[in-house]
Amino acid sequence: MAEFLIAILFVLLAWFSHRYAWWRPTVPYRYPRILMYHMVAPRKPGAQFNGMRVAPQAFTAQVQWLKSNGWTFVSMSDLVSNWGKHADKTVAITFDDGFEDNFTAALPILADAEANATLYLVDQRQNNDWSRKKKRHHGSGELLRESKLSDAQVTSMLDSGRIELASHTLSHANLAQSTTDEKATEIVESKATLESNFDHPISSFAYPFGIYDEYDVSLVRQAGYSNAVTTDPGIDQIGQPDFFKLKRIKVSGKEGLWAFRLRLRTGHRGWKK
Repeated sequence: MAEFLIAILFVLLAWFSHRYAWWRPTVPYRYPRILMYHMVAPRKPGAQFNGMRVAPQAFTAQVQWLKSNGWTFVSMSDLVSNWGKHADKTVAITFDDGFEDNFTAALPILADAEANATLYLVDQRQNNDWSRKKKRHHGSGELLRESKLSDAQVTSMLDSGRIELASHTLSHANLAQSTTDEKATEIVESKATLESNFDHPISSFAYPFGIYDEYDVSLVRQAGYSNAVTTDPGIDQIGQPDFFKLKRIKVSGKEGLWAFRLRLRTGHRGWKK
């Protein structure tokens, strides 16, 4: 019996170590962290994209933990323009896509903590089931049914002084499946359209689905952006990173505060992620 229990404990420890990689060394806090969120909303039973839903209570706990532990909140433009000059424990919170709960749930939490964030907004976000553009079996319509930000709500977010606006293409395009002309339209015109609609400078870009190649990177540079974020997991640990391939830490709605703190420390969730 004792040997059986020891074997079970060993298996559990191996699984825990593989999933959370608690043994990874701490990345020095002089290197800033960029956090990636999508929705601030309760999980839905049986939903496919619950990892993208961070409950409001969880988001509150995360933001308040950051504040109480001395983290400084910055926008992406501030982060890049002051790279290497920022204080230890600097964090940029980012939201992808443009879900309505970013306004109704996330913004009040950010304001209460005096925190800033950057919103990567899809211009043509209404009635757009972009999940199918990556994998056809994702065509359940789950994300299509999620309420998206109205232009008036985006304007209110900008007026709050807590949100910086950034581009996530016109239609949340899969750039790997786009022609060169389509890529140029998605990357260049999204910047121009957002600047025109909201009278707000657009300096940052997020690659949809985290899919990009060197040609896409060159288009982003040529379009006049100053930086771009990926979904590549981790923390950039060099004095001068490639500002058009910045790594982010994905925040999952399926994990608690301990896992959040661990990701913030190491930049990764597990062995490979």
